[in-house]
Amino acid sequence: MTSFQNKHDQLQSELLKRQTRRHFFSRCQMGIGSMALGSLMADRAMAAPAMSENPMQPKPSHFPAKAKNVIFLFMAGGPTQLETFEHKPELNKRSGQPIPQSFIEGKRFAFMDSSHRTNLLGATQKFKQYGSNGAWVSDLLPHTGKIIDELTLVKTCKTDLFNHAPAKFFMNTGSGQFGRPSMGSWVTYGLGSECDDLPGFLVLQSGPRGPRGGATLWNSGVLPTSYQGVPLRNQGDPILNLSTPESISPEQQKHLVDAVKELNLKRLVETGDQEIATRINAYELAYKMQSSAPKLMDTSDESAETLDLYGIKDPNEASYARNCLLARRLVQRGVRFIQLYHTNWDHHGGPTENLQEHLPKICKEIDQASSALILDLKRRGMLEDTIVIWGGEFGRTPMGEVRENTGRNHHIDAFTMWFAGGGFKPGTIYGETDEFGFAPVENPVHVRDIHATLLHQLGLDHEKLSVRFQGLDFRLTGVEPAHVVKDLLA
Repeated sequence: MTSFQNKHDQLQSELLKRQTRRHFFSRCQMGIGSMALGSLMADRAMAAPAMSENPMQPKPSHFPAKAKNVIFLFMAGGPTQLETFEHKPELNKRSGQPIPQSFIEGKRFAFMDSSHRTNLLGATQKFKQYGSNGAWVSDLLPHTGKIIDELTLVKTCKTDLFNHAPAKFFMNTGSGQFGRPSMGSWVTYGLGSECDDLPGFLVLQSGPRGPRGGATLWNSGVLPTSYQGVPLRNQGDPILNLSTPESISPEQQKHLVDAVKELNLKRLVETGDQEIATRINAYELAYKMQSSAPKLMDTSDESAETLDLYGIKDPNEASYARNCLLARRLVQRGVRFIQLYHTNWDHHGGPTENLQEHLPKICKEIDQASSALILDLKRRGMLEDTIVIWGGEFGRTPMGEVRENTGRNHHIDAFTMWFAGGGFKPGTIYGETDEFGFAPVENPVHVRDIHATLLHQLGLDHEKLSVRFQGLDFRLTGVEPAHVVKDLLA
């Protein structure tokens, strides 16, 4: 008996040595362990409402906002400004001549360096003037030209990175490294959403393939996953895994959702893990979306005049035009941030990338619908509360590609974007570039400045909108200087 007791005591001693603090607190019912656990749970109880509430509920801005919603029309691949909005007679005059070495000395490009004295390439398209300010717009964008007085045209946008995926990360997240929160995530984190049956940040895609960088472009990064972008599909279920299997009745589904919520709430109280709160809200939102998402995608209630305005021939066909119409419908429902990705705007001069054949095709795909979105929002009284952005990750060089001189290289020093609504000053042309469109000669606007200005119009101070992660304070505009470009604002 003594031998047995000794073995038992040795076993108990060994088990106690292997007990972790978590085991101790989870098993203690009385004494100091219970008191310590009670103290910890009291702290968590005070934080519980913040953890369990809907993360997308509307939140106050830092100061009065000029806009409530954002639609970002992202032309993935880098549109050429020299065939769209930059009319450069001197470039056309000197087409075929080597670019002066002073322009490219010390510069870096995606597929050449400063030792390559490639020739200048004049515009492959004609331009004409539009609007009260006489803005030059290419013949490829006649519908955009007709609404030029509604737009704020910025010709001197600058970025830091000249390869597609990193440059897309930089434009969308403020960093060239993947894993940072996207613009839509920061905006919904700061403001929440006014729509309770759809995600606050939605993504629509069109074109021959998805954008380089994929889902990391609408990732929530160091923010809770509630704030990541949710892609809407044009075919099948609008959102993957949204439909209930036919064998499951609504009552059975409700019982399942309630049971899962109860288990998750129990675990949330035990751990305080915010990702569990995210999961709880995701289940509840998915339950609501089973009816709201299909209704959103059904455009049969739109008039024939509206479909014609956007250039939609078949309302069920996946297209950029249909996505623009869906973006308007999403704003009507209170969705905070909508991003449309349209590919492929790469213009290197290959068989499917040349400026003579491919560029006119892709411009035709987006021109009418982009302008219709502005007109539709305005006539419904929604443009003043909605910021619409058009642009890509960078621009294109005034030199032709080395191979066949039928395309242009990536260019980060000067490219064009436009903005509309949301307190931006309509009919404004901002910034000027040199005679070749190579670099700004006045009013450069860095990507960080674009981010700061966008947040400002939404009532958010870009220096205050931050989150601490692993000892660092992360924000959309990073640690480099960023400025609100007030000359763009009404």
